[in-house]
Amino acid sequence: MRKTRPWLLVVLLPLCAGPAFAAPAGGSGALVQHALDGSWRSAAHKARDRYRHPVETLEFFGLRPDMTVIELEPGGGWYTEILAPVLHDRGHLIEAAPPTAGGSSFMHKMAVAFDAKLHADPAVFGNVRTVPFSPPDQLTLGPPDSADMVLTFRNAHDWLGEDPATLAAVFRAAYRVLKPGGVFGVTEHRAQPFANALAACRALHRIPEDYMIEAGLKAGFQLAGVSEVNANPKDPETINVHRLPPDLAGPPAEHAKMQAIGESDRMTVKFIKPGG
Repeated sequence: MRKTRPWLLVVLLPLCAGPAFAAPAGGSGALVQHALDGSWRSAAHKARDRYRHPVETLEFFGLRPDMTVIELEPGGGWYTEILAPVLHDRGHLIEAAPPTAGGSSFMHKMAVAFDAKLHADPAVFGNVRTVPFSPPDQLTLGPPDSADMVLTFRNAHDWLGEDPATLAAVFRAAYRVLKPGGVFGVTEHRAQPFANALAACRALHRIPEDYMIEAGLKAGFQLAGVSEVNANPKDPETINVHRLPPDLAGPPAEHAKMQAIGESDRMTVKFIKPGG
């Protein structure tokens, strides 16, 4: 376990339990585990489970199979492969993804590949909806007060790296679309405490946890909890995250050292929109 960060000596808000729902033995965690074992997931994606702890992460955020959930910038769809089957029968999954037309070459290729992924397996992804999402220009996630949960996994540094105003705008968009009492769940590469946020973001693709929490509070959210489920004490938080697995973007001579560290140290922060 990591040492408790000094700014975490705060009073966290008590949460009301959500309504009961029918689920297999083990509840939503069992549904997530069933999704993890799915044949639609590649061996490479399954190899990341031990670093990303999807069962514990989604339980911490309070995922239920009857929710309307919006995932921001799904990338290659690592979490989409898990969320889609969990929400398939009773919930709704909306992917806020880059549009397939326009944008940079990198974003265009990623958007086209993600769109092809959804259409290639309608049994798993046939109920998934998409909305165009390209901060800071396209930020409308849906009607106000319409979603139960908004999730972002390892994306916030991209928005901050572009402009601190872009990160703030994304957080406000999440706030608008959530119902009162809705959850905004954030997982992000963690920088050292109280580091210069913009410098750490642009050099290392990391954000200090205190900066992330402040951004959520400024957007109007209340802090509901911080989990260390995705912490990695082997990561010194001073390495560009792309040098670590799975990218291993540094020189081959350092790959063994980076693999011994594992994936980046990550914060897992849960915000709530007041009023529920």
